[in-house]
Amino acid sequence: MRRTALAALCITAAATVGLTGCQSGQDKSDGKARTSGSSSASSTPSKAKEPFAGLTGAEIADRAVEATTGASSLRMKGDVPDGGSDGSGGTIKIDMALNKQGECAGTMSVGGQGKADLIKVGDTVYMKYDEAFLRAQSKGEKKSDVDAGVALLAGKWTKMSAKGEDAKDIASFCDLDTVLGEADDADSDASRGKATTVDGTPAITLHERDGKDRYTLYVATEGKPYLLRVDSASASDPGTLTFSEYDKPVPAQKPSGEILDLDALGA
Repeated sequence: MRRTALAALCITAAATVGLTGCQSGQDKSDGKARTSGSSSASSTPSKAKEPFAGLTGAEIADRAVEATTGASSLRMKGDVPDGGSDGSGGTIKIDMALNKQGECAGTMSVGGQGKADLIKVGDTVYMKYDEAFLRAQSKGEKKSDVDAGVALLAGKWTKMSAKGEDAKDIASFCDLDTVLGEADDADSDASRGKATTVDGTPAITLHERDGKDRYTLYVATEGKPYLLRVDSASASDPGTLTFSEYDKPVPAQKPSGEILDLDALGA
């Protein structure tokens, strides 16, 4: 099946956090909105002028991709499946602001086990892990080694070169051009759905499918047609990503206080 433009946007934006199922063929559904049940998006009767009047779902998708990939910055927030290569499953929760200068600031957690803070400024990646996160990510290692790592790192800011082997994947995720890089290289055959709102912003739904799996995408109908949300109703990969704070400054600043240099420790 060929990948639609908005599906490609969904995939590239969520690749790091596991939402990878949004491939699409022609959606022959009746156009009714399919939401994942979250209260942040709700269908509303449309008595005003029809949004994107006369445009097909594919044409709306093209406009959404152009606007979204053209943004200088945005915030991604979601709770989605971990599609890691180790097959461990679980859920990754992410809340991250990032821009095209490669800066980012936010938090992430895996399987609800602890939290890690992430900031990238210039060529440096800063991270701070709580104890639960460190222990969850060290399963299978010797208890003495885990305890030593927790004692050294928990609750402390660390730094690494963004060009180093250990940080390059994180650094790439902080670059909005990289995250959205393939989204504008695909054609679209999305179908239109109903008017709705996402966190108070008027939107229109677009529907995509891959076999039995269904995906609902929400595009802003006021201002620029930014992508606001992606819902996956896939039985194997359910999840949601929201996109907000387009073109706003990313609060990425070097942390204050003592910072542990992990590159120096590993030298």
